Amino acid sequence: MIVHAPVSPDEAAELTPRPIDRGTRIGHVHLKVADLPRALAFYCGVLGFELTHTRPGAAFVSAGGYHHHIGLNTWESQGGAPPPEGATGLYHVAILYPTRAALADALRRLMAAGITLDGASDHGVSEALYLRDPDQNGVELYCDRPKESWPQTPDGRMTMFTKRLDLRDLLKEPA
Repeated sequence: MIVHAPVSPDEAAELTPRPIDRGTRIGHVHLKVADLPRALAFYCGVLGFELTHTRPGAAFVSAGGYHHHIGLNTWESQGGAPPPEGATGLYHVAILYPTRAALADALRRLMAAGITLDGASDHGVSEALYLRDPDQNGVELYCDRPKESWPQTPDGRMTMFTKRLDLRDLLKEPA
């Protein structure tokens, strides 16, 4: 079935007649990288993930002692180039921070490393920073707002929007 957006709420319900279990989560992502030390310098050195395990051509990083949130590997990409514009593939990996203060810390880390943002958005349900890793993989760093504050339509459905995120306001969060 080919889905053309936007879809109405009725069409969306038809697409998923029996929703997936609510406890389902995405546990980790593996990214193809061209240079493992360079990728580790970004994910560990800049963002602050901890290296949990290595094996030939791969490294695994996590936050908080989990076995790995991100796998970085060169198995098929050692010395490779990013995919060309217009190619299919991963749009971005989204990394959820537990608090707005933690997202502000991530922004400070990026600024200290001289990393340029592709964008910064307030989506109503979340606040997000968008950037590229050294291999040009899209990365979203975000924090959710409390669910009870998510914007809703008059009939009570959750709704999202995209507005410019005020980075100066974000940086007012305590370090």
